[in-house]
Amino acid sequence: MTANKNDVIYDVHDKPPVGMWIGLSFQHLFAMFGATVLVPILVGIDPAIALFSSGLGTLAHLSVTKYKIPAYMGSSFAYILAMQSLMKSDGIAAVAQGAVVGGFVYFLVALIVKFAGKSWIDKVLPPIVVGPIVMVIGLSLAGTAVNDAMNKNGQYNLTFLMISLVTLFSVLAFNMFGKGLTSLIPILLGIIVGYIFTLIVQQFTGTTIISFDEIAKSSWLHVPNFDIMFVDYHFKLYPSAILTMAPIAFVTMTEHFGHVMVLNSLTGNDYFKDPGLERTLTGDGVAQIIAGFFGAPPVTSYGENIGVMAITKIHSIYVIAGAACFAVILSFIGKISALIHSIPTPVIGGVSIALFGVIASSGLKILVDSKLDFDDKRNLLIASVILVSGIGGLTLNVVGISISGVAFSTILGIFMHLILPKTIEK
Repeated sequence: MTANKNDVIYDVHDKPPVGMWIGLSFQHLFAMFGATVLVPILVGIDPAIALFSSGLGTLAHLSVTKYKIPAYMGSSFAYILAMQSLMKSDGIAAVAQGAVVGGFVYFLVALIVKFAGKSWIDKVLPPIVVGPIVMVIGLSLAGTAVNDAMNKNGQYNLTFLMISLVTLFSVLAFNMFGKGLTSLIPILLGIIVGYIFTLIVQQFTGTTIISFDEIAKSSWLHVPNFDIMFVDYHFKLYPSAILTMAPIAFVTMTEHFGHVMVLNSLTGNDYFKDPGLERTLTGDGVAQIIAGFFGAPPVTSYGENIGVMAITKIHSIYVIAGAACFAVILSFIGKISALIHSIPTPVIGGVSIALFGVIASSGLKILVDSKLDFDDKRNLLIASVILVSGIGGLTLNVVGISISGVAFSTILGIFMHLILPKTIEK
């Protein structure tokens, strides 16, 4: 299915009038804002850095793809579990190194695609492997979401649970019943509702859940707390970080392929041919390396922004570039960064339940859309091993190198797909 060019309001290279341009760019900024800043909050990284790297990464992606693809780059959820583990063990330096190596994985695949074509990708990462892996990404984070939603300092708290449920159902309501822009930013609106509800609860109970001290003390102009590679810390090799995060790049690549296909349909262009899949992959890789260099979470193309384009019929790269510039500017406003930091844990927990569930359900959708036969023992075994090993956190420790969770289950899935015969006799 291709787009009808007559229905498009602003095509890829159309430039809207300045006033409308600003408004349309802010709309894209709002669409990606909630999810992009949620990832660093969950990991323990300054959200302002994620905003900065998302904007800069998007501009880099536009440049690499010759300003032909209207794609916005935001924080990737696929790496959350790996980042949380690495932050506890080795800190931001390990996370950054894993992110940069993941970017080079994109470069490597881009080179292979350029010289060998892209048909081999489906052979290594078919739906029976990708679907369960995506499910693992979401379900592995379920414990974190529920813990944030109902526990205060490790102890069950009914007030926290009520706040998280109000937040969760707000996200659901905006997503299901919202109209226009409201339906495009349910995460951000859910956070706002949860935040306001927390203030009301705080007023009636007298307990302090949200503190405005940091907001009051922070300045309007503030440089994000960058952790710049080779500047803020000495280089050290982290093999565990590399082996944990690099395989996840293959998972986000499948998401990238899907997004490019959707953009092809929306715009009526074939981006696999022009500028070519090798350039779209390189653009993602450059954006991810930029994120790692500044100490931000790895980035990926965002479905939220594709949704904005689908509904508004506005595909302009100028609008996407404007949103990227606004993201960079916003990252230097200190009071905004402090306000984000003040978002209470149960609000994050409520939003996370919806988001992580959607990730897991997306993996299930891949299996359903592919019409895979689970009466086939081969499919049943591959999916079963990936799900249990990934969710259970099966870990390989060899000479100080640890591969666990999503990374190990991905490796196992690919290995099983390659060695198991296509038909197993009863």
